[in-house]
Amino acid sequence: MKQKDRNGKLIDQPNGQDRMLKVLYGSVPGRVVLKLLVSPVISRIAGVLLSSRLSVPLIKPFVQKNHIDLSQFAPGPYPNYNEFFSRKIQPELRPVDMDPTHLISPCDSKLTVLPISSESRFMLKHTPYTVASLLKNEVLARKYEGGTAMIFRLTVDDYHRYCYMADGVKEDNVRIPGVLHTVNPIANDVYPIYKENAREYSILHTEHFGDVLMMEVGALLVGKIVNHHGKTRVKRGQEKGYFQFGGSTVVLLLEKDKAVLDEDILTNSAAMAETVVKMGEKIGCAKAS
Repeated sequence: MKQKDRNGKLIDQPNGQDRMLKVLYGSVPGRVVLKLLVSPVISRIAGVLLSSRLSVPLIKPFVQKNHIDLSQFAPGPYPNYNEFFSRKIQPELRPVDMDPTHLISPCDSKLTVLPISSESRFMLKHTPYTVASLLKNEVLARKYEGGTAMIFRLTVDDYHRYCYMADGVKEDNVRIPGVLHTVNPIANDVYPIYKENAREYSILHTEHFGDVLMMEVGALLVGKIVNHHGKTRVKRGQEKGYFQFGGSTVVLLLEKDKAVLDEDILTNSAAMAETVVKMGEKIGCAKAS
């Protein structure tokens, strides 16, 4: 899928992750291998290995392949691959727009915006979803009819920590267990993205954006979601949690008439292009009452 930066520049460079997933999903042998990879046993083994010192040699090749500037992050050495993958960036490199009426991105990612229809059904990268099947809660899904779904897709080279997009009162986390599966758009030709993914969501009661539902979706292999808080009061820009190894996705559901999204993001989404965004930057504003 094509990507554009906030200045409208086209970024259309498939990476190694895309190529590998195209092979896995695009052939019968690949799908056989994929079925083994997403099995609970393999996932647990991978999680243990990536959290052990045995995984340290994987770090340097990953940095070189993905051209990651480690000077931007808290200094190593990292005791294992998972500690490296969820490393913290220098705070000044992700400044947060603190205007309370501005909607900010909760993470570094590739963003797509989709309307939630009155039938609670929308197309996500050529795959139909209902909000009810995403949440496994039909009553809650009806709350967001006529609103907006914001899909923030993280790839392995992104910063894998995410923040709250506004001050507010956060409800308890709701976890939906599932078979971990990729969130890469290439997968959609064969499998839906969210139906089989482990995911976790909570509702944030805010002054300017209503009740925002924020969901984290785990991915291929371990894809572990680590959230810091239960029910509590939170601050705009405060770290909500992080992902361990695997591409991942953050989803925001907005109620009807609560926000106006920036025009470049709407235009890109309508043209089937993702917009590259950074954690803390403005992506919209509260709708005037």
